[in-house]
Amino acid sequence: MNININRVKIFVTIPQENVEEVRKAVCKVGAGIIGNYTYCTSSTKSIGTFIPNDNANPYIGEKNNLEFVEEEKLEFVCDVDKVKTVVSKLRKVHPYEEPAIDIIPLLDEESFE
Repeated sequence: MNININRVKIFVTIPQENVEEVRKAVCKVGAGIIGNYTYCTSSTKSIGTFIPNDNANPYIGEKNNLEFVEEEKLEFVCDVDKVKTVVSKLRKVHPYEEPAIDIIPLLDEESFE
């Protein structure tokens, strides 16, 4: 088996009112391309929880209070050479001070024989 990591999947949770802004921003800089298709994303509704500490500047909620927020987990693929650009753009448009971003390496089908 010959394994090369050429693409990743990026997951990020976003308040529901900001999902379209983030989706458009990351796709404009090259995320979400699958074959002949662009703007390929998926989102799942979720409830996020957090407690901002005294040093936080929360977009939603109050310091030292447990918050429950209706969010969407947005996921999309991205070529490895575009990850830095995509994540940088994501951070610029995301409303949270500390967005939760997961980057998972993907195996291409060609890696398997």
